[in-house]
Amino acid sequence: MSSPTRTYTVAGMTCAHCVSSVTSEVAKVPGVVDVDVELSTGALRISTDRPVDDAAVKGAVEEAGYELVSP
Repeated sequence: MSSPTRTYTVAGMTCAHCVSSVTSEVAKVPGVVDVDVELSTGALRISTDRPVDDAAVKGAVEEAGYELVSP
């Protein structure tokens, strides 16, 4: 059985370090088991092993210094 996935859009990323920062912070959210960030589109895809609150993902993105503009 595959893990549920969610896709968001992150604004403000301009380089590989930005991607690394977002990936690192979002990976700390309880329930997140995989994180994929695409710099060119701002797409943030997460796989989870349990329900994850959008507010927790938003907080992690903001902690990294960026803005979550959509779930």
